[in-house]
Amino acid sequence: MRNQVQLITYVDRLCGGGIADLHRVLGGPLKGVFGGVHLLPFFFPIDGADAGFDPIDHLQVDPQLGDWSDIARLAQDIPIMADVIVNHMSCDSPQFQDYARHGAASPYAGLFLTLDAVFPNGATEADLLAIYRPRPGLPFTPITLANGEKQIFWTTFTPQQLDIDVKHPQGQAYLDAILVRLASSGVSMVRLDAVGYAVKEAGSSSFMTPATFAFIAEFADRARAHGLEVLVEVHAYYQRQIEIAKAVDWVYDFALPPLILHALAFGTTGPLSNWIDQRPHNALTVLDTHDGIGIIDIGAESSDRAGHPGLVPDHELDALVEKIHLASQGQSRQATGAAASNLDLYQVNCTYYDALGRNDAAYLLARALQFFLPGIPQVYYTGLLAGHNDMDLLAHTGVGRDINRHHYQTAEIEQALQRPVVQDLITLIQLRNAHPAFAGTCQAERMGTAGLRLRWVHGDHAIELALDVSTTRFVIDMHGPEGATRLALKTPVDFC
Repeated sequence: MRNQVQLITYVDRLCGGGIADLHRVLGGPLKGVFGGVHLLPFFFPIDGADAGFDPIDHLQVDPQLGDWSDIARLAQDIPIMADVIVNHMSCDSPQFQDYARHGAASPYAGLFLTLDAVFPNGATEADLLAIYRPRPGLPFTPITLANGEKQIFWTTFTPQQLDIDVKHPQGQAYLDAILVRLASSGVSMVRLDAVGYAVKEAGSSSFMTPATFAFIAEFADRARAHGLEVLVEVHAYYQRQIEIAKAVDWVYDFALPPLILHALAFGTTGPLSNWIDQRPHNALTVLDTHDGIGIIDIGAESSDRAGHPGLVPDHELDALVEKIHLASQGQSRQATGAAASNLDLYQVNCTYYDALGRNDAAYLLARALQFFLPGIPQVYYTGLLAGHNDMDLLAHTGVGRDINRHHYQTAEIEQALQRPVVQDLITLIQLRNAHPAFAGTCQAERMGTAGLRLRWVHGDHAIELALDVSTTRFVIDMHGPEGATRLALKTPVDFC
């Protein structure tokens, strides 16, 4: 993976078209801005129950977007990351429809995980209560098959998303076929979506257990055999995330987005600095993604809050959520928790720009900090354009996360690119991509309760970010053989 900023986007929601249209945007108004692109699920269908994360056919590009040749052509110009949806597939998939008709006689018998497969002797109340699920209720759905047989299927996320038995030969063959298809089409990196839930074991939480780690290591080896780098996507207690990072190639720094919001909301870098001192460096840094802003990632361990405190005290975490709701003028409250379907217990749904009250200086400070921390930065498409909450889409779908999944048309993109905050963000991206010092080493230094300095050095080159979260002021100074310069932006952000 290039040591440059990557874009995260749905194919159709940034360009209003298909893969070829996105290709033109990346080669036109966004030419040279990004060093890679994470294409969110482009498999058939992109408009199912979970915006592409419930594939009917993981081996087919949705015809609304194009085909595999379009992916291959895009990959010739920019490295592509794609999702391997490890944990589940749609109940409308040909595999499940065949199983529903033929039961044990189906060639796909064993592909879909049932309650009996994990608990052949039945599950006790303690067994069921031990299972970790990021949403209310138990992860099971009873289904009457077309042949009249009734079974209870494991459904971690929604009743339409049937979990795969990743240990079964059918499950292994299914996932291997996806790796082959992606690699042969020029994809160079895969994100293992929801992999933390992939392995279920009786008597355990069935989330990031030792068996899960073993599966991730084994599956990552299979991916690397096809020339694919591997990113593991897991929301978890921060100490577990550190442990996970030691066992995999790449993880997300999901603690960063809420910690930066906390720093700006409370005027202190304390919790953020504590995280910087211990965070893994084999991380992709994000402020926003297609999901909400994570809360679990900086909170206490849910199973033992007294013994395993979070990066932020519980009362401050609650206050932070309320501050986000206030900054967004109550819009995030309408999209979060019980107020919206597709419920996630650990996320606040809001664009990052609106979570900061549309404060340009605060937003650029947050992005500068993201880019200066060790790791590979990724920028979500609505974040690139400093996008607002899409309340119309939320009202239309009732899905909380759609508040941050706007469908941009070409004219909207062109208009957004004229905004000073967006132009300044692109300047920061290009600086992060090109400055030689980012190939070197980084040192972080606290400056009082509200200040922070990050300095990168590589040979004769150095670059330094100094910021104050209480004033949202920051400066970026560069040093090299030619002398010293200070980065100039259109938005007033410099220290007085």
